[in-house]
Amino acid sequence: MEIPKLWKPQDLFVIKSPKQSLRLVLLVFAVVCGIYILSMCINQTSNYLLQAKSLSIHVINRHNCHYPIFQEEDIHYLHFPKPQTFTREECGCNPVRFFAILSMQRSGSGWFETLLNSHMNVSSNGEIFGAKSRRTNASVILEIMDNVFNLDWISSSSKNECTAAIGFKWMLNQGALEYHEEIVDYFNRRGVSAIFLFRRNLLRRLISLLANSYDKDAKPLNGTHKSHTHSPYEAKVLAKYKPVVNMSLLIPNLRNAQRKANRALECFKSTRHILLYYEDIVQNRTKLADVQEFLGLPQRELISGQVKIHNGPLSQQIENWDEVQKRLKGTPYDTFLIKD
Repeated sequence: MEIPKLWKPQDLFVIKSPKQSLRLVLLVFAVVCGIYILSMCINQTSNYLLQAKSLSIHVINRHNCHYPIFQEEDIHYLHFPKPQTFTREECGCNPVRFFAILSMQRSGSGWFETLLNSHMNVSSNGEIFGAKSRRTNASVILEIMDNVFNLDWISSSSKNECTAAIGFKWMLNQGALEYHEEIVDYFNRRGVSAIFLFRRNLLRRLISLLANSYDKDAKPLNGTHKSHTHSPYEAKVLAKYKPVVNMSLLIPNLRNAQRKANRALECFKSTRHILLYYEDIVQNRTKLADVQEFLGLPQRELISGQVKIHNGPLSQQIENWDEVQKRLKGTPYDTFLIKD
């Protein structure tokens, strides 16, 4: 009689054939890969939820809206106005950015604003503080800005309820520097971005100021004063006037303009801002793409119907050109004599 063999534990690991060995290896490999992929998915999901919670969950809870994940530094500058004069309807969940164009007269700000307003999602409301009654004190200024940024300021530039960026143009001599402490605090507290627009060539700005002052009195265009032109004919008529520059005031005027621009940059340095120069935008339209990116806008081709008045060399625009040239030679402002 044959005696049966005793079973030993090591027999469990005895591989009977090559096929069984291959199947076992593949099975082990599949299990390991599955566990690894599952752990990666769980890790990524946890990170996504953590980011969503830290960046946007408070916005979603507050406005009952669903948004993509914004960068943390952008959230302070995204707003959801609830205007009193109309309802934003389906655009109520679209964030709006606030901005102010800080500039000086005859620096290209009017042209620049028409470019911005050609974007279907931008409303820039002009010089809202041009009237002295709107800048009698800081409280009045802040109240008006509240009205603008709540989308309740009605002007010809007002867009529909789907505005993505709302702002206005502000000349430095219209209370912007006089009440700069309160305004800077407001900008930082409310998340308002500043767009500085200046001219590099302050002599050309001065000539434009003198010519515009003459036009206010003379009104050569059928008795109508026009600060900006929209046809080559209008521009040609206004360009005929060649101002005489006061030699005793020339350098002080240039110096004061430069100091005012520098002071504005110093006063508003703590705000979120971008610095632009008129000449740079004229020569390089990619600067407009930078502005749209700064305002978080979808990129569009921006256009303006305005026609430039003063073209060509300064020698053809100033009546006493020889005196001006002689006065500025050897000064920090002699570079203004060179063609842009």
